[in-house]
Amino acid sequence: MHYVLLIGDEATARADLRAKLDAFPAVKILAEAATVDEASVLLARTDYDVVFLDIQLIGGNAFDLVSQVSEYARIIFVTAYDAHALRAFEINALDFLLKPVTPERLALILSLLSERGWANEPAGSKPGEIPSLQLEDRLYLREGLRAQFALVREISLISARDNYSEVRLVHGGKSFLRKSLTSWEDALPASHFVRVHRTQIVNLAHVRRYERDREEHTLLEVEGVPESVTVSRRRWGEIHERLGRLHPAI
Repeated sequence: MHYVLLIGDEATARADLRAKLDAFPAVKILAEAATVDEASVLLARTDYDVVFLDIQLIGGNAFDLVSQVSEYARIIFVTAYDAHALRAFEINALDFLLKPVTPERLALILSLLSERGWANEPAGSKPGEIPSLQLEDRLYLREGLRAQFALVREISLISARDNYSEVRLVHGGKSFLRKSLTSWEDALPASHFVRVHRTQIVNLAHVRRYERDREEHTLLEVEGVPESVTVSRRRWGEIHERLGRLHPAI
Protein backbone atom coordinates (compact mmCIF):
# COMPACT_ATOMS: atom_id res chain seq x y z
CA MET A 1 0.00 0.00 0.00
CA HIS A 2 1.19 3.51 -0.81
CA TYR A 3 0.00 6.53 1.15
CA VAL A 4 -0.79 9.76 -0.66
CA LEU A 5 -1.30 13.46 0.09
CA LEU A 6 -3.33 15.61 -2.31
CA ILE A 7 -2.35 19.29 -2.32
CA GLY A 8 -4.00 21.81 -4.63
CA ASP A 9 -6.09 24.97 -4.50
CA GLU A 10 -9.13 23.71 -6.44
CA ALA A 11 -11.57 21.45 -4.57
CA THR A 12 -13.07 20.19 -7.85
CA ALA A 13 -9.65 19.26 -9.23
CA ARG A 14 -8.77 17.39 -6.03
CA ALA A 15 -12.11 15.59 -6.13
CA ASP A 16 -11.49 14.56 -9.74
CA LEU A 17 -8.01 13.24 -8.94
CA ARG A 18 -9.31 11.49 -5.82
CA ALA A 19 -11.97 9.71 -7.88
CA LYS A 20 -9.40 8.58 -10.46
CA LEU A 21 -7.02 7.33 -7.74
CA ASP A 22 -9.83 5.22 -6.28
CA ALA A 23 -9.31 2.89 -9.25
CA PHE A 24 -5.92 1.88 -7.81
CA PRO A 25 -6.30 -0.45 -4.80
CA ALA A 26 -2.65 -0.01 -3.80
CA VAL A 27 -3.13 3.74 -3.26
CA LYS A 28 -4.65 5.23 -0.12
CA ILE A 29 -5.28 8.97 0.23
CA LEU A 30 -4.41 10.18 3.72
CA ALA A 31 -5.32 13.87 3.59
CA GLU A 32 -5.78 16.96 1.41
CA ALA A 33 -4.78 20.63 1.58
CA ALA A 34 -5.60 23.75 -0.43
CA THR A 35 -3.33 26.39 1.11
CA VAL A 36 0.41 26.67 1.68
CA ASP A 37 -0.13 26.74 5.45
CA GLU A 38 -2.34 23.63 5.41
CA ALA A 39 0.14 21.87 3.14
CA SER A 40 3.04 22.66 5.47
CA VAL A 41 1.21 20.90 8.29
CA LEU A 42 0.55 17.80 6.16
CA LEU A 43 4.09 17.64 4.81
CA ALA A 44 5.46 17.47 8.36
CA ARG A 45 3.87 14.02 8.68
CA THR A 46 6.01 10.92 8.25
CA ASP A 47 3.45 8.42 6.99
CA TYR A 48 3.16 9.28 3.28
CA ASP A 49 4.99 7.96 0.21
CA VAL A 50 3.69 10.23 -2.54
CA VAL A 51 2.52 13.83 -2.83
CA PHE A 52 0.32 15.02 -5.69
CA LEU A 53 1.32 18.69 -5.61
CA ASP A 54 -0.56 21.25 -7.66
CA ILE A 55 1.56 24.19 -8.80
CA GLN A 56 -1.05 26.78 -7.80
CA LEU A 57 -1.93 26.99 -4.10
CA ILE A 58 -3.66 29.52 -1.91
CA GLY A 59 -0.90 31.66 -0.43
CA GLY A 60 1.91 30.49 -2.71
CA ASN A 61 2.90 27.73 -5.10
CA ALA A 62 4.40 24.25 -5.19
CA PHE A 63 7.96 25.50 -5.67
CA ASP A 64 7.78 27.02 -2.17
CA LEU A 65 6.96 23.63 -0.62
CA VAL A 66 9.40 21.22 -2.25
CA SER A 67 11.97 21.53 0.52
CA GLN A 68 9.31 20.51 3.09
CA VAL A 69 8.40 17.21 1.44
CA SER A 70 9.56 14.10 3.31
CA GLU A 71 12.96 12.96 2.09
CA TYR A 72 11.53 9.52 1.35
CA ALA A 73 8.46 10.64 -0.61
CA ARG A 74 7.97 11.02 -4.35
CA ILE A 75 6.48 14.26 -5.70
CA ILE A 76 4.09 14.20 -8.67
CA PHE A 77 3.44 17.76 -9.81
CA VAL A 78 -0.02 18.59 -11.13
CA THR A 79 -0.59 21.65 -13.29
CA ALA A 80 -2.73 23.29 -15.91
CA TYR A 81 -0.67 24.29 -18.94
CA ASP A 82 2.10 26.61 -17.78
CA ALA A 83 5.15 26.99 -20.00
CA HIS A 84 7.53 27.86 -17.14
CA ALA A 85 6.34 24.98 -14.93
CA LEU A 86 6.45 22.42 -17.74
CA ARG A 87 9.94 23.49 -18.74
CA ALA A 88 11.10 23.05 -15.14
CA PHE A 89 9.73 19.50 -15.03
CA GLU A 90 11.08 18.53 -18.43
CA ILE A 91 14.56 20.01 -17.79
CA ASN A 92 14.80 18.07 -14.54
CA ALA A 93 13.01 14.92 -15.78
CA LEU A 94 10.44 15.10 -12.97
CA ASP A 95 7.05 13.41 -12.84
CA PHE A 96 4.09 15.65 -13.65
CA LEU A 97 0.43 15.48 -14.68
CA LEU A 98 -1.38 18.00 -16.83
CA LYS A 99 -4.92 19.02 -15.86
CA PRO A 100 -7.41 17.70 -16.63
CA VAL A 101 -5.74 14.48 -15.50
CA THR A 102 -6.51 11.52 -17.74
CA PRO A 103 -6.81 7.97 -16.35
CA GLU A 104 -4.25 6.78 -18.90
CA ARG A 105 -1.58 9.30 -17.89
CA LEU A 106 -2.25 8.67 -14.18
CA ALA A 107 -1.89 4.92 -14.70
CA LEU A 108 1.40 5.46 -16.55
CA ILE A 109 2.84 7.65 -13.78
CA LEU A 110 1.87 5.18 -11.06
CA SER A 111 3.28 2.31 -13.11
CA LEU A 112 6.60 4.13 -13.54
CA LEU A 113 6.78 4.81 -9.81
CA SER A 114 6.20 1.14 -9.05
CA GLU A 115 8.86 0.06 -11.55
CA ARG A 116 11.39 2.38 -9.91
CA GLY A 117 10.49 1.05 -6.48
CA TRP A 118 9.21 4.52 -5.51
CA ALA A 119 12.80 5.66 -5.17
CA ASN A 120 13.28 9.37 -4.70
CA GLU A 121 15.16 10.14 -7.92
CA PRO A 122 13.94 12.11 -10.95
CA ALA A 123 12.28 10.00 -13.62
CA GLY A 124 14.54 9.34 -16.56
CA SER A 125 17.40 11.31 -15.07
CA LYS A 126 20.80 10.70 -16.59
CA PRO A 127 23.86 11.82 -14.61
CA GLY A 128 25.86 14.48 -16.44
CA GLU A 129 23.13 15.48 -18.90
CA ILE A 130 22.00 19.11 -18.78
CA PRO A 131 19.94 20.81 -21.50
CA SER A 132 20.66 24.39 -22.53
CA LEU A 133 19.53 26.64 -19.70
CA GLN A 134 18.12 30.15 -19.41
CA LEU A 135 18.45 32.50 -16.43
CA GLU A 136 14.77 32.08 -15.47
CA ASP A 137 14.79 28.27 -15.64
CA ARG A 138 14.22 26.40 -12.40
CA LEU A 139 16.63 23.65 -11.38
CA TYR A 140 15.78 20.82 -9.02
CA LEU A 141 18.64 20.72 -6.53
CA ARG A 142 19.31 18.29 -3.72
CA GLU A 143 21.24 18.55 -0.47
CA GLY A 144 21.42 15.05 0.98
CA LEU A 145 17.91 13.69 0.62
CA ARG A 146 16.26 17.12 0.76
CA ALA A 147 15.32 18.98 -2.43
CA GLN A 148 14.49 22.47 -3.60
CA PHE A 149 13.92 24.46 -6.77
CA ALA A 150 16.24 27.36 -7.57
CA LEU A 151 16.39 29.73 -10.51
CA VAL A 152 19.50 29.49 -12.67
CA ARG A 153 20.17 33.18 -12.01
CA GLU A 154 20.34 32.40 -8.25
CA ILE A 155 23.44 30.23 -8.75
CA SER A 156 26.62 31.99 -7.57
CA LEU A 157 29.29 29.35 -7.96
CA ILE A 158 29.70 25.78 -9.22
CA SER A 159 32.77 23.83 -8.09
CA ALA A 160 34.07 20.43 -9.15
CA ARG A 161 34.04 17.85 -6.34
CA ASP A 162 35.41 14.52 -7.67
CA ASN A 163 32.56 13.02 -9.75
CA TYR A 164 30.09 15.62 -8.46
CA SER A 165 29.63 19.36 -8.64
CA GLU A 166 28.79 21.62 -5.70
CA VAL A 167 26.25 24.33 -6.52
CA ARG A 168 26.26 27.45 -4.30
CA LEU A 169 23.28 29.83 -4.27
CA VAL A 170 23.12 33.56 -3.53
CA HIS A 171 21.22 32.96 -0.27
CA GLY A 172 23.98 30.65 0.95
CA GLY A 173 22.38 27.28 0.19
CA LYS A 174 24.27 24.54 -1.60
CA SER A 175 23.64 21.21 -3.32
CA PHE A 176 25.70 18.38 -4.78
CA LEU A 177 24.83 16.97 -8.20
CA ARG A 178 26.40 14.19 -10.20
CA LYS A 179 27.27 16.42 -13.14
CA SER A 180 30.60 17.48 -14.58
CA LEU A 181 31.81 21.05 -14.75
CA THR A 182 32.06 20.74 -18.53
CA SER A 183 28.39 19.80 -18.82
CA TRP A 184 27.47 22.83 -16.70
CA GLU A 185 29.69 25.10 -18.82
CA ASP A 186 28.01 23.89 -22.02
CA ALA A 187 24.50 24.41 -20.62
CA LEU A 188 24.65 27.65 -18.63
CA PRO A 189 24.03 31.08 -20.24
CA ALA A 190 27.42 32.36 -21.42
CA SER A 191 26.25 35.94 -20.82
CA HIS A 192 26.61 35.42 -17.05
CA PHE A 193 28.52 32.23 -16.33
CA VAL A 194 32.22 31.71 -16.97
CA ARG A 195 34.82 29.15 -15.90
CA VAL A 196 37.27 31.21 -13.89
CA HIS A 197 39.48 28.27 -13.02
CA ARG A 198 39.85 24.62 -13.98
CA THR A 199 37.53 23.62 -11.12
CA GLN A 200 35.07 26.54 -10.79
CA ILE A 201 32.34 28.38 -12.69
CA VAL A 202 31.16 31.79 -11.45
CA ASN A 203 27.99 33.75 -12.13
CA LEU A 204 29.57 37.14 -12.86
CA ALA A 205 26.31 38.89 -11.96
CA HIS A 206 26.97 37.96 -8.31
CA VAL A 207 30.56 39.19 -8.10
CA ARG A 208 30.64 41.97 -5.50
CA ARG A 209 34.27 43.01 -5.90
CA TYR A 210 37.69 41.74 -6.86
CA GLU A 211 41.24 42.38 -5.77
CA ARG A 212 44.64 41.68 -7.34
CA ASP A 213 47.90 41.15 -5.49
CA ARG A 214 51.46 42.04 -6.47
CA GLU A 215 51.88 38.69 -8.21
CA GLU A 216 48.80 39.42 -10.33
CA HIS A 217 46.61 36.83 -8.66
CA THR A 218 42.93 37.82 -8.78
CA LEU A 219 40.41 36.96 -6.05
CA LEU A 220 36.66 37.39 -6.49
CA GLU A 221 34.18 38.08 -3.71
CA VAL A 222 30.97 36.29 -4.72
CA GLU A 223 27.53 36.52 -3.10
CA GLY A 224 26.62 33.41 -1.09
CA VAL A 225 30.21 32.15 -1.06
CA PRO A 226 32.17 32.74 2.18
CA GLU A 227 35.61 32.12 0.70
CA SER A 228 37.30 34.08 -2.11
CA VAL A 229 37.34 32.55 -5.58
CA THR A 230 40.67 32.48 -7.43
CA VAL A 231 40.76 33.45 -11.12
CA SER A 232 43.16 31.77 -13.52
CA ARG A 233 45.78 34.25 -14.80
CA ARG A 234 45.24 33.30 -18.42
CA ARG A 235 41.48 33.93 -18.15
CA TRP A 236 41.58 37.22 -16.27
CA GLY A 237 41.59 39.43 -19.39
CA GLU A 238 38.34 37.94 -20.72
CA ILE A 239 36.72 37.85 -17.28
CA HIS A 240 37.68 41.44 -16.52
CA GLU A 241 36.10 42.59 -19.77
CA ARG A 242 32.89 40.68 -19.08
CA LEU A 243 32.73 41.96 -15.51
CA GLY A 244 32.96 45.47 -16.86
CA ARG A 245 29.90 44.89 -19.04
CA LEU A 246 27.80 43.46 -16.17
CA HIS A 247 29.18 45.74 -13.43
CA PRO A 248 30.40 49.04 -14.89
CA ALA A 249 30.95 50.37 -11.33
CA ILE A 250 33.36 47.59 -10.26
